Amino acid sequence: MARPRTLHPTPGELEVLHVLWERGPCTVREVMDASKASRPRGYTSVMSLLNVMFDKGLLSRKSEGRAYRYAPRVRQEATLRRLVHDLLERAFAGSAEELIAHTLSQTDLTPRQLEDIRKLIDEHRRQKRS
Repeated sequence: MARPRTLHPTPGELEVLHVLWERGPCTVREVMDASKASRPRGYTSVMSLLNVMFDKGLLSRKSEGRAYRYAPRVRQEATLRRLVHDLLERAFAGSAEELIAHTLSQTDLTPRQLEDIRKLIDEHRRQKRS
């Protein structure tokens, strides 16, 4: 039985998208080299993944000699927003408080990171009052 198509990028697809969001359009070799440290893959595996992502509409591609240069067709902010919204609804029944509490309990944050989070919350409050 075939796996159902997901509306969201798979973990491997998301890894490729992060490379393309950071570096801009890349060839198969450039994506492979950029993701070597986190997940070593062969050339044909990366090429297959990029072709699947192209077929799904996640990427565009332009011919460049004998290769293609791939670029994201989805914006990072919109993609991450959809992923977080899906996680919030499915795993935490829409409770942002539970999501944040769970995240804090599962993460070893430095005092600096906690202060940065406090600043984000303060900024969010100021924006909501305006």
